[in-house]
Amino acid sequence: MNSSSAPEGAVNVSSTQGRSRVELVERARALQPFLRAQAERGEADRIVPAHVIDKISEAGVFRLLTPKRFGGYETDLRTLTEVSEVLGEADGSAAWTAMIISVTNWLASLFPDKAQEEVFGADLDARVTGVAAPTGVGRRAPGGWVVSGKWSYNSGSPYATWAAVGVLLRDESCAVVDQALVLIPAEELVIEDTWHTVGMKGTASNTLIGREVFVPEHRVLSVRAAAEGTYPRSFRQDEPLYSSMFGSMLLLCLVGPLLGLGKAAFGVVKDAASEKPLSFTVHGRQADSVGVQMQVAEAALHLRTARLHAYDAVDQVDREGASLDYAARTQVRAQAGYAAQQVLAAVNMLLNTHGAGAFADSNPLQRIWRDANVAARHAGLVPTVGYEAYGKALLGIREPVSLMV
Repeated sequence: MNSSSAPEGAVNVSSTQGRSRVELVERARALQPFLRAQAERGEADRIVPAHVIDKISEAGVFRLLTPKRFGGYETDLRTLTEVSEVLGEADGSAAWTAMIISVTNWLASLFPDKAQEEVFGADLDARVTGVAAPTGVGRRAPGGWVVSGKWSYNSGSPYATWAAVGVLLRDESCAVVDQALVLIPAEELVIEDTWHTVGMKGTASNTLIGREVFVPEHRVLSVRAAAEGTYPRSFRQDEPLYSSMFGSMLLLCLVGPLLGLGKAAFGVVKDAASEKPLSFTVHGRQADSVGVQMQVAEAALHLRTARLHAYDAVDQVDREGASLDYAARTQVRAQAGYAAQQVLAAVNMLLNTHGAGAFADSNPLQRIWRDANVAARHAGLVPTVGYEAYGKALLGIREPVSLMV
């Protein structure tokens, strides 16, 4: 495993527009000063400002995983992770929103070709967001399904043009026949302002509400089938990205912003240690304390461990694609949750090192700490679920814990 942002031997994926991974990551890095300057406003307003979204869009972030035939870059999970890590160094909410839209655009590309054309054909900058939890229901209707439900938490919902939401499909007797994701134009849904949290405030992860919305058959994707790598899109030999395993893609992408938040915390504490005194000690600056030195070293190792696990799993998903078997997928899920916990361990240690000043409103550490603690508790990163699935696989027990593996 290699923790550098451009590991030796890594493939530098390019799009038809000639956008290399290096270029796309550097575009994101160029946004960092702007994102840092806007982060407080996004938190206060509980939404990433529209002009920030525009800048992220101009940098091509929303097109990272969109098919080339629709003007996208069709890169890979590695590129998305590196880009969202870089954005996360500047603003966790902006990074999370960008990552969600980009990966949900990938998800929309798994639907039948007709649905893809509806989403991307007339809108090169389509923005799909979504909620995989099946908190909606669908009943049969001629040519499709009539869907109703409430879906929380839909990150980036105010900027979505489409939504992919989870439903339980029921037959005439109300028996559940499948769990699915359905694509619905954002204008056919209502946003309820429910995202009042201590962290990741700017993601505007509000609740979507749909009442008696007709969804044609071609905008339905079976989650059970997708979990095993079977998608209703037309197979294209030259589009391997859309053969990647469903659960692994949708879970690992969540780690990128967290890696960035960890790196941001480390930078703030490291820079301050050269001048900040260690109160009630003989040390005129924290950097001279052996205790501080040890904590900084341990935090750095936690972050390195997180990156090693995250990028090892990311590279495996990109490398193996559709051939990633169930046992490997359980390991990927476990690594995602483990990496998130390592970031939290590092951030908590760094705030202990910096001291009570970390919690001043003017100090970015308090926002980083809050954002990291909220993001790491996304359902897809709950460590015990991943550990259970992985442990069962290691012991030869094929007893599925979740469809999201």
